[in-house]
Amino acid sequence: MSITTVIFDFGGVITASPFEAFNRLEAERGLPHDFVRRVNAANPDDNAWAKFERAEIDAATFDTLFADEARALGHELRGEAVLAVIAGAVRPDMVTALDTLKATGFRIGCITNNVPGSKMGIKGAGMTRSEQAAQEVARIMARFEHVIESSKAGVRKPDPAIYLMMCETLGVAPAECVYLDDLGINCKPAAALGMHAIKVTSGEQALADLSAVLGIALP
Repeated sequence: MSITTVIFDFGGVITASPFEAFNRLEAERGLPHDFVRRVNAANPDDNAWAKFERAEIDAATFDTLFADEARALGHELRGEAVLAVIAGAVRPDMVTALDTLKATGFRIGCITNNVPGSKMGIKGAGMTRSEQAAQEVARIMARFEHVIESSKAGVRKPDPAIYLMMCETLGVAPAECVYLDDLGINCKPAAALGMHAIKVTSGEQALADLSAVLGIALP
């Protein structure tokens, strides 16, 4: 079955990885490298982060629960501090690639784990803190034929249901899709469903791998 559809994660694919920002935060606070990832990896389906991405808790509750989870691992860090740095910079070449894919006849969608807007100043699907950045993200999101946000759908990656939701909405089979994500744990269920999964480590690598799969030149 030929590829007709390319499905993108947002943070870490269209934008720079939030883990880079987390590492800077850790360095500034004197915390161990990848401490935020350790917190989020503990009880991954039912921790504060998972609940927030499914919109089961509000930002204030996330702030407190994340702090409790961090404290249980031996360090002080509130959830608000993590949210303050989560939005990565847009990768312009990835946005250009979206336009090229559409012009070439491919369908494009986006599945993003994100959190609901809140009193902590989170704006839009890209979880930005400024109105200008939120508008930039909105313009990018408008390019996709369909976007699924975990905070609105009530389900998050790596639950296979969220990938099937996209396929059902677009009316395509998983085998017709390429899926790009910066987390291997999110690529595995996509691959298990029959998608061609690409784990993203950089914008350049992602575009090179996608170009090879599709047989077209991407910037």
